[in-house]
Amino acid sequence: MTDSTASEGCLYVVATPIGNRGDFTPRAAEIMAACDCIAAEEPRKVLRLFTGTLKLSAPVVALHEHNESELAEQLVKRIANGEQIALVAEAGTPLISDPGFRLVRACRQRGLRVTPIPGPCAATTALSAAGLPSDGFLFLGFLPPKSAARRRTFKEYSYFPYTLILYESTHRIEKFLNDLVDILGADRVICVARELTKLHETIHTGPAGAVRERVVAGSTKGEFVVLIAKQDFML
Repeated sequence: MTDSTASEGCLYVVATPIGNRGDFTPRAAEIMAACDCIAAEEPRKVLRLFTGTLKLSAPVVALHEHNESELAEQLVKRIANGEQIALVAEAGTPLISDPGFRLVRACRQRGLRVTPIPGPCAATTALSAAGLPSDGFLFLGFLPPKSAARRRTFKEYSYFPYTLILYESTHRIEKFLNDLVDILGADRVICVARELTKLHETIHTGPAGAVRERVVAGSTKGEFVVLIAKQDFML
């Protein structure tokens, strides 16, 4: 292991591709191949991701919102005893709208080493190609599933002076955009990115009303990133 001595335990926070497998870095592959254990929200998806491209000898354990507190204690003990453990997300960077915070916090509380292995993140990937201001931004993740709560959030941040970045699922994207247009107006500049780095990647930037029409007219399958420009921004 090149990033840590053999006697020093470490938690590696490893970013994985958000779609294109070619985005997996050689350093990340080296770390995962050499670790004693891999923690992932959905082990089967992680194993499928690397089938044929990376030989994983370490066991993959499930770490999710329902067991993270308990499992974090177990993993922290293993790291304290000198083991190397990789924390990965199903896609993208761990902790960004994914589990892992409690594990990283527990390591920090005990003075254990935590090393990030950087790579893809859907939020910053979308921002880089959106054409919206990138001098400052606020990541809000997934909004509440209920329309009333979602609309309250839009109202709360309607005058935020920087770009907002949000995630939304295939099942709610149309209702999400309807609420956005109702609260922020059809002329508010937004970007909706779908299936980033994948074969059917689409990125729509423009007035919210027009973008909503383009999104609804196309496929709404996949994962979405929505960016909202500050109120006075014009393309």
